[in-house]
Amino acid sequence: MARVSRIVGASVLAGVWTAGTTTGQSCPDYSTYSMMAHEPLSNGSYHLGYMRPDPQCRTFNLTDVESTITSMASSISDPDLYRLFVNAFPNTLDTAIRWKGVAADNADEELTFVITGDIDAMWLRDSANQMQSYRSLLKASSDSNSLASLYRGVINLQARYLLESPYCNSFQPPVESGIEPATNGAATDDTVTPPYDSSKVFECKYELDSLAAFLEVSADYYTATGDAAFFGKFNWISALQNVLQTATSMMTPTYGNNGTVLTSPYTFTRLTTRSTETLANNGLGSPVAANTGLIRSAFRPSDDSTLLQLFIPANMMFSHYLEQTAKIVDKLGSSAPKGLGSQMHGLAASLRTAILKHGIVTDPNAGIIGAPVYAYEVDGFGSSIIMDDANIPSLLSAPFFGFTSISDPIYKNTRAAILSDTPRPGLNQYNSNPYFMHGPVINGVGGPHQGPGYAWPMASIVRILTSDDDDEIVSELQTLVSSTAGLGLIHESVNTFDQTKWTRQWFSWANGLFGQMILDLKERKPALLKRGYQP
Repeated sequence: MARVSRIVGASVLAGVWTAGTTTGQSCPDYSTYSMMAHEPLSNGSYHLGYMRPDPQCRTFNLTDVESTITSMASSISDPDLYRLFVNAFPNTLDTAIRWKGVAADNADEELTFVITGDIDAMWLRDSANQMQSYRSLLKASSDSNSLASLYRGVINLQARYLLESPYCNSFQPPVESGIEPATNGAATDDTVTPPYDSSKVFECKYELDSLAAFLEVSADYYTATGDAAFFGKFNWISALQNVLQTATSMMTPTYGNNGTVLTSPYTFTRLTTRSTETLANNGLGSPVAANTGLIRSAFRPSDDSTLLQLFIPANMMFSHYLEQTAKIVDKLGSSAPKGLGSQMHGLAASLRTAILKHGIVTDPNAGIIGAPVYAYEVDGFGSSIIMDDANIPSLLSAPFFGFTSISDPIYKNTRAAILSDTPRPGLNQYNSNPYFMHGPVINGVGGPHQGPGYAWPMASIVRILTSDDDDEIVSELQTLVSSTAGLGLIHESVNTFDQTKWTRQWFSWANGLFGQMILDLKERKPALLKRGYQP
């Protein structure tokens, strides 16, 4: 398993210090430093630690972020909620900008290597979402010390990765950084088609949402800055074409017209004791029907294998951001390959049609005649899975990333099915999502990555971002503030009965998403930030 997720007790571990690599001063090894609450503690009942490194030890400093943190003190009344924001919002900048520089063959090509947290590797999905945490502060700038420069560096490095190994999800540091490649012990047993270079690739799980992440970070940058000219430089267009070629190749079904088994563009097997770490049928995955118009995904955004390869949330995300990115190509005009924009608009529209045709099924727990909901996965043969997983893209997050709205009737039904904390009279207590976790510490969506009993705060954050219900938002905020075991950081997952048992204290994406959510509430629901969230 690539993203190591150790279950630990927060109260028994202390920090150690290592020499800083850029300042010449002693700086914390954040993997261990973040395992212990540091003073000054917050003034609230939860006494949350102060988890930011000293300014000289932060990996990237932005004045706009520091100003935002300061200004939010007057917007957030609860001391523990504010401390959680202070720790979480800048976490990627504080700890995860592992290297920033330029390409060896072009000093104008910015590169940004962003680690997900506790591993020196860059996930396409995580890095795009880590940047999105600061999207509301993004503006056009040519300054190499700006947020815009960070974005450009991520886009350029993702483009390089996608040109080298478009089926892969996680990558090694660029050679220009001088950082040694990380070791992925699990990947030594992988058999993957097409093959990859382990000095450049950390792990090669094909996930459709990884391709969508490149579109996402590109669209986010363009929407905020209007800087279309950037996309005509370097390797962005070539990488975009590779993304489209990879996605369309993964529309290949399992069987041909005469029943022959078609050659899959991608296969993956791993020697493992976890079924979620490999694919069935000698690396092919479960069979997929022809002519669905949907794109296969071998793995989910949790890095767990799909059960049925037509993974609906990733198709939703890819469709939405493909349409948004097509606007960049339209703006480039004759600088872009002829017909590329039309191809993108067409595929985005056809994917949406296919989702509405094949991705809506009947929830058998919704009354006598059932209710239509979005399926999590389908195979085109009639089989479907009704569930949700905490990782984005998820069904819960579909309005957040723009595929639909919270007023969509099918989304409303789906939300009721996957958020099973309010039993419907006369029906199964746990409704339709087998991965909704219950307990006195946290009620929320989890997933097979950590298994039963562990809910993910990320899903609670998404629940807030996709809700207009004040009571629901307040309840989720109370849960988030009270379930960090005093560390004041957003964990990957938390035991629903014991908050001192959690996974991944250093998970920059989830921390940034929390900050993004608080800034969203400041615009939508400022009164809720003025409330108290004490026990």
